[in-house]
Amino acid sequence: MSEDTAPLASVVIPAFNAGAYLEEAIRSVLEQDYRPLEVIVVDDGSADRTAELARSFGPPVRVLAQPHAGAGAARNAGAAVARGAWLAFLDADDLWIPHVLARLASVLAGDPQLGLVYGQVVEFREIGGKVVEKPPATGLLPGATLLRRSLFDRVGWFDTGLRVGEFVDWCARARELGMRSASLPEPVLRRRIHGENTGVRERSARADYARVAHAALQRRRESGR
Repeated sequence: MSEDTAPLASVVIPAFNAGAYLEEAIRSVLEQDYRPLEVIVVDDGSADRTAELARSFGPPVRVLAQPHAGAGAARNAGAAVARGAWLAFLDADDLWIPHVLARLASVLAGDPQLGLVYGQVVEFREIGGKVVEKPPATGLLPGATLLRRSLFDRVGWFDTGLRVGEFVDWCARARELGMRSASLPEPVLRRRIHGENTGVRERSARADYARVAHAALQRRRESGR
C-alpha cells in the first residue's frame, strides 16, 4: 500500500498518570513507517504531566481530557473521535516494535474477511537499571492488535463497568458475532511490567474477569450455541 491509498490508522492511547512512560509510548507510534496515522491520547483525569507531555508533540497527536473513568471509558472516548478505517489501542506504558503497524495493516488489507490481526508480546521490566525480557508469547492484548473500525462499530463500546478485563469482554462479544482474526508469528508489542500496571493497581477488581466469563456463558446459553 502506498501512503496515497493506505487507510488512515487511528491509535488511541488511554493515559492515567502516565507521565513516566507516555513520551516513549507515543514515539514508538510516530516512528512507525506506516502513514497516514493519527494518535489520540485520552488523559483520564491525570494529576501529573500526562496531558502536557502529549500536547508537546503537536500534530498528528490529539489530546482529549476527561474525569477519571477508567481505561474502557478512555478507549471509548478516543474511538468516538477517531477517523481511521484501522483502529488500535496502545496502553501508555507499552511500546510498539518498529515496522509493526505496516505489517499488521498489510494483513488486514490483504483479506477483507478479517476483522482484526494481532501479534506476539514481549514482556519486560527494568530491574536495577537493567532490562529483563521474557520470551515472546502470543497474546490478544489491546496494544498487540489492529482492527477494522467497521468491526468495532458492529461489536460496540468497551464495557465501562469493568475496571479490568474490558478488552477480553470486547473480544468475546466480537467472536460471538463471527469475527475472523489472524495471528502473526512475530512480536509486535513490548509490554512494560511495573508496580503501577492496571492489573496491579486494580487488584480488588480482578473479580471482573469472572464477570466477563459469566456474561459470555450467559450469552451463549441465551443464543442456544
